Amino acid sequence: MVKHHSEAHPRPKIALRDVVIGLSDGLTVPFALAAGVSVAVASSKIVVTAGLAEIVAGSISMGLGGYLAARTDIDQYASERRREYREVQLVPHIERDEVRDVFREYGLVGDQLEQVVDHVVADPDRWVDFMMRFELGLERPQVNQAPVSAATIAVSYALGGLVPLVPYVVISDVPNALLISIALTLVALFLFGGYKARMTRTPRLRGAIQTTLIGAAAAAAAFGMARLITG
Repeated sequence: MVKHHSEAHPRPKIALRDVVIGLSDGLTVPFALAAGVSVAVASSKIVVTAGLAEIVAGSISMGLGGYLAARTDIDQYASERRREYREVQLVPHIERDEVRDVFREYGLVGDQLEQVVDHVVADPDRWVDFMMRFELGLERPQVNQAPVSAATIAVSYALGGLVPLVPYVVISDVPNALLISIALTLVALFLFGGYKARMTRTPRLRGAIQTTLIGAAAAAAAFGMARLITG
């Protein structure tokens, strides 16, 4: 009986990238803001209000940035695809040589190489698809990529930003809420960093520590600046 060998290879996806972008900023920026505001005010309600305002503004800004970035990818792909069609029509001998060079790198030679090249260039659409992927390294964007990216980043940012604010909602004493917020957010950063490292097949502990240190550094900078300003 033949046993089939299966391997789990990571397949990076745009959705994962957007979640990482949104959560990493969402956990870091509102955390730093809450820590900084905690030095200047004695009311947890003010901290929560400032934090929620930042989350709303940050979610909109990050979502818009994700939308524009995705639209840029789509527009670039469409532009390059039009250019490839023109080159296939105007200079087919050069484009054919480029196809040949790609397969030659994979060890194909002689008649075998020419047969594969003939097959690729026989269909203009297939030819252009091949050039887009193997010459330019561009994958076809999803049709709804821009709004989905915007929504994913915005929601991820909001969810991450709520974590450091939870202690201020349930605890009225700002210093105590700040300590719990620090602990809660650092744990969240550590877990998120480990998950991100797992999904990207990098060392989990290193990824968790790096993400935690970045968030801690941002909060420490905001906290120190607020303390310096308030004296």
